[in-house]
Amino acid sequence: MRNTIRVLSLGIAACLLAAPGALEAQGRQIISTGGRGSATLSAGVRVGDIVFASGQLPARADSTIETQTTSTLENVKRVFEAAGTNMNNAVQCTVYLVDVKDFQGMNSSYAKFWSPENPPPARATVVVAALVSSSAKVEIGCIAAMPKP
Repeated sequence: MRNTIRVLSLGIAACLLAAPGALEAQGRQIISTGGRGSATLSAGVRVGDIVFASGQLPARADSTIETQTTSTLENVKRVFEAAGTNMNNAVQCTVYLVDVKDFQGMNSSYAKFWSPENPPPARATVVVAALVSSSAKVEIGCIAAMPKP
């Protein structure tokens, strides 16, 4: 699984950096959702027609995996909307779980963000030893396309 994520990350980086000055030519834009900022993390970054939402954590980490997943995806949704896109344009998400036993609960909440008319994006789910917030059970990062005008 680690190799899959590494290959995906390298593939995205290669596409963005295929030509000298590719990021500048694509108009790199930092996305802010108005929340607390960080000197080392942007809520999201838009490069051309692609929006990268940083890994998002739940607003409250003292709740069930279902509530945490919904909260986390609401945060992703806010990043996408601030950039001018939405969850229906998500093309890839990576879910980090602390406990594999939470997969079904996460999956049931995750599924509510998409429908048969707007199917879910490609996804990788990875079980990790810990997250930055010690009481968080899930972290989700997603990539979306900008809608066509």
